[in-house]
Amino acid sequence: MRRSLVLLSAGLTVLSTGLASTGFASAENNTPRNLILFIPDGLRALKVTPETAPAMAEIRDKGVNFKNSHSLFPTFTMANGSAMSTGHYLGDTGVFSNTIWTNYTSVPAGDTVVPFIENDAVLGDIDEHFKGDYLNEDTILKLARDKGLSTAAIGKVGPTYQFDHTDKPEKPGLHSVVFDDSTGGKNGVALSDEVKAALTKAGLPLATPPRGDNSKAGDAKTPGTIVANVAQQAYFADVAAKVVLPMFKARNKPFVLVFWSRDPDGSQHNTGDSLNQIMPGINGPTSMAGIKNADNNLAQLRKALDELGLAANTNIMVQADHGFSTISKESKTSPSAKVSYDDTPKDFLPMGFLALDLAKALDLPLFDPNDKNAKVEGNKHPKAGNGVLGKDPEKPDLVVATNGGSDLIYLPNRDKKLAAKTIKTLLEQDYVSGLFVEDQLGRFPGTLPLSSISLRGKAATPTPAIVVNFRSYASDCGEAPTNCSVQVADTVLRQGQGMHGSFSRGDTMNFMAAIGPDFKAGYISEIPVSNADVGMTAAQLLGLRGSQNGGLVGRVMSEAMPNGIVPKAYKGVEKSKKSENGLQTVLNFQRVGSQRYFDTAGFPGRTLGLEPDTGKQKTAGK
Repeated sequence: MRRSLVLLSAGLTVLSTGLASTGFASAENNTPRNLILFIPDGLRALKVTPETAPAMAEIRDKGVNFKNSHSLFPTFTMANGSAMSTGHYLGDTGVFSNTIWTNYTSVPAGDTVVPFIENDAVLGDIDEHFKGDYLNEDTILKLARDKGLSTAAIGKVGPTYQFDHTDKPEKPGLHSVVFDDSTGGKNGVALSDEVKAALTKAGLPLATPPRGDNSKAGDAKTPGTIVANVAQQAYFADVAAKVVLPMFKARNKPFVLVFWSRDPDGSQHNTGDSLNQIMPGINGPTSMAGIKNADNNLAQLRKALDELGLAANTNIMVQADHGFSTISKESKTSPSAKVSYDDTPKDFLPMGFLALDLAKALDLPLFDPNDKNAKVEGNKHPKAGNGVLGKDPEKPDLVVATNGGSDLIYLPNRDKKLAAKTIKTLLEQDYVSGLFVEDQLGRFPGTLPLSSISLRGKAATPTPAIVVNFRSYASDCGEAPTNCSVQVADTVLRQGQGMHGSFSRGDTMNFMAAIGPDFKAGYISEIPVSNADVGMTAAQLLGLRGSQNGGLVGRVMSEAMPNGIVPKAYKGVEKSKKSENGLQTVLNFQRVGSQRYFDTAGFPGRTLGLEPDTGKQKTAGK
């Protein structure tokens, strides 16, 4: 292994990462100020301009501009939501992607061992199976609620509830106010009588409206949506501005409000602008309408703060969970791409290509955990892409959890020989770009350990054996490379639609900005920050102290605060040994204190932001 460390900035003082070491901002006040966390799901940092997103651009330009921001890998919603809500990396939270293997059959998820966890009922079920808290760490909303602050989470189902998921009291007034897609339905978090009365007074329904045409993903022959998620998010914004914020003001105590905007994520995923074509991909008018929709929601919240007289005492943090890429379904090496499927264009990768290719190479039967463990054979593919491999689907040798720009592989028996065979197979596929392997399985040429990217910690849920990153590159879209990111994705969505999850810099670079009394004004921060830092900084601003089961924590972003310490930052590179066919997983990262910030990783030349190795790079000490 070779490491290269390059000093980013000289003459800066070092920051201790512990919360107790920072005595600035509102930590000095007996009463914390209010906090709004606004998450524009899937917003690419460089897409924000005064023309495309004026409200977000204003916060960035008048407040703090975090130019060096990072999503955690795998770059998925629930994973990064867990980091924001707890301040911990994924090795501690156990939310390794949007679909994980839980090692038990989840009934609410459709009787499967690989549940898609953007679902309130599924999250509640997973909690029950992991001692009441699958995250294994306290969330900032729970801590704030326990401290007596008013708390609410509003927006996209899944990550919204994750901010305060462990307590469903019979008296809902004691819980955080939660509004998401499920509100008003059997799986929704109950609303208190106080909230119901306020909704009625404001002329708002008690149930969240559906997404309508925005939810239409289309298929191989039918384009997806051409409209943003306007109606549903207008309801959420009205709930926040006309019900929750006035209610919190009347209580006359500090509050925390999380607003998770599904847009632009939903509109970019389902875009109908680019059926089976790379261009314009996620840079078409539908995606831009999604960005503007989220921006309008933020503008409405800020207007409400002004009208209620709350603005001067409220901090606003805006952070996307991840970036975004256009989907590619192309591969020259995949056996599954050479098979004809009813729902897949000729020579394109089918849904579940990773499970299909592994089953063939390893000569293991493949079963569909989303179809009552039906055997997958002939020209069929797993319905949701997930697969259990082995002679007995109830006791599989290998499990594939399909997610998008990266997939998870689990080895229930921790079989090192099977791990070696699996890795050899993966290294032969042109759609793979970087492999990360559970430390206890040992070191394999061409791969790096999970601990290198903070995926090995105190997680309650099972830790993957192998994390597979897929190939990415930049299209000729005429913009910055991160705005032109394309990635191979294991998903039901089509080439030309949108996805994330890879180690592309297009996915790890998210939008992040902040404004308010506890943040600097007109400040551009060059120091790396991540979504785990968002959780720790929010806790600091609110004066929260939770128990920590794991030690993979973010840091307080002191450099963004008046009189705050500006830490040193370093660049680093970690490289695996080369495999027999010459492939090498390379990780580009930055470091502040003990925190690593992951820029890009994969095989050089196959990951956007990771150029082919010319052999000229200096090693440490040379």
